Order: sequence, then structure tokens, then C-alpha cells
Amino acid sequence: MADERKEAESQAPAAGSPEQPIQRVRVDDTKAACSYANFCRVTGTPEELIIDFGLNSQPFGIPTDPVPITQRIVTNYYTAKRMLHALHLSVQRHEQAFGVLETDVQKRVKLPPS
Repeated sequence: MADERKEAESQAPAAGSPEQPIQRVRVDDTKAACSYANFCRVTGTPEELIIDFGLNSQPFGIPTDPVPITQRIVTNYYTAKRMLHALHLSVQRHEQAFGVLETDVQKRVKLPPS
């Protein structure tokens, strides 16, 4: 259905230009699966980047149980670079609105006074 189709903003690469024009790309996300991940592992080959996502039930320290991988994305490095740029811009906007994100869990934990 046309009503179910959505427009997404995508940054197209522009050779030698730090600012890229925004292009409208029509997407149909009606069959997209959604899952939550708090763990990400990135590996690769000379041709492809492999990004695994999973749910780490032991977020503090090094997990003693294996982290089950529930989603895997395999992409080329050109798409990965565009994704990196889009993610960077999104996180940058979020931090401007809500403050810096601390990725070290130990630094985010507030211990009660002793």
C-alpha cells in the first residue's frame, strides 16, 4: 500500500564534498523486523563488513555466558561508511539536545554514598 510506504532521508556520497545533499528515498518498512540489541561486534573481510547484534544479559564487566547473536548485517565498505556518517550525525544531534553519552557503563553507574 502506498500509505504504508515512508520517505527516509539518505545522505548520498559526494566526492570531495564534506556536505552532502539530502536525497529523498522511498522505503517500504512493512516487512521489517525490529529487535533490541545492547551488544555489537564488528568483523570483516577485505570485501565486506560483518556487524553482529545481540542481547547481553550481563552488561557489567566481561560476560561469562556467550552473548546470543540475533541479527547480522553484512555490507560493503562503501555502505558502511555512509552508515557511519549517518549514525555520527544522529548521535551528534542527540548529544546536542540531551548531553554527552557516556559509553563506559562503570562511569554511568551511581553508587550510593558509603
